[in-house]
Amino acid sequence: MSVAVETGTWQLDRTATTVALKHRTMWGLVTVKGTFTTVDGHGEVRADGSAVGTVTLDAASLDTKNAKRDTHLRGSDFFDVDNHPEITFAVRSAELRDGDQVHVIGQLTARGVSRPQSFTARLVDASADAVTLHAEFSVDREHFGLGWNQLGMIRGLTAVTASLRFKRSAA
Repeated sequence: MSVAVETGTWQLDRTATTVALKHRTMWGLVTVKGTFTTVDGHGEVRADGSAVGTVTLDAASLDTKNAKRDTHLRGSDFFDVDNHPEITFAVRSAELRDGDQVHVIGQLTARGVSRPQSFTARLVDASADAVTLHAEFSVDREHFGLGWNQLGMIRGLTAVTASLRFKRSAA
């Protein structure tokens, strides 16, 4: 897909956006999956075609379909939502390359810790009024102070999957 996305401001369409994670636990025997139910964001496409913006997750909105586990994940062993209610990804640069590939460079902040993060997203749909990106990348939770690991049950990286739909902001 070769598309020139219109310059200007764009707002995340919360109803058409999903951000999910999965992580293997119980010594690799179980995969925990969860979805953030509250996501917000905005972006700006610049005249040179590059983009900047921010995606914000309500850390307390993570839903793994297990209330006891979700309560633990919101607590001080993990996200510590009382002190760090949001997880943010600040996009410093997003550039369309090689057809539908979008090279993204930014900074991920979780639990008050910020780390650089880059990945390649895929432009899956684009029109004059809406753009949809799909991204998959891995995060080392220990880099963000999420190191709780009773009996060594939790190993490896956390996989993040995002389908982000942006709509053109009204002028």
